[in-house]
Amino acid sequence: MALLELEGVHSYYGHIHAVRGISLTVEEGEIVTLIGSNGAGKTTTLRSIHGLLPPRRGKIVFRGEEIQGVPAHQMIRRGIAQSPEGRKIFPRMTVLENLEMGAYHRAGGIREDLERVFDLFPRLRERMRQEAGTMSGGEQQMLAIGRALMSRPRLLLLDEPSMGLAPVLVERIFEIVREINRQGTTILLVEQNANVALEVASRGYVMETGRIVNAAPAAELRRDPKVREAYLGEG
Repeated sequence: MALLELEGVHSYYGHIHAVRGISLTVEEGEIVTLIGSNGAGKTTTLRSIHGLLPPRRGKIVFRGEEIQGVPAHQMIRRGIAQSPEGRKIFPRMTVLENLEMGAYHRAGGIREDLERVFDLFPRLRERMRQEAGTMSGGEQQMLAIGRALMSRPRLLLLDEPSMGLAPVLVERIFEIVREINRQGTTILLVEQNANVALEVASRGYVMETGRIVNAAPAAELRRDPKVREAYLGEG
């Protein structure tokens, strides 16, 4: 049984049909990526999984239970956390306070989780008492991922972690993504930079205009002429 399964999911923004009957699976321990151009439906898919945009039709099954329609604030208790596009940190709160917010549903005992995050992101330990809004874009991205990890998720939804970052920071962020996965967290990754996404993922789905048009192991997608031309800049 897959950790996560989407079956015929349709999601809308008002009258706009943003996701059109997609089906996908994520197995325990994998990194799976969704690639596609802006407006393809990638972020909408993550929002649908996380309960922020409940699908109008279709099923979302996590750990054997249907979760479509479950409110977003309950997803953390079920084992799903999201690091959203644009980071969405709390700028006037300190780094530590942001991280503590990631574990809001737990009564205590978060010291071990803080140490894990600080081991992954030493810069956050250095900036622990600093207001999050005063940090660089790369540091804020680290904070957004760290905050999501504070809930001990079985599944981490990562939305555009490389957005706006310098290439050296992108490389570092994805080294950490690999380490998070090695430590046992399954990851569903939405990433505009298809090159780096297909390097880190084991499998990928290609989305166009709300539909999945290709699904294959990441190495196979990297060799696909259409993918190379459309998303890897290799015409």
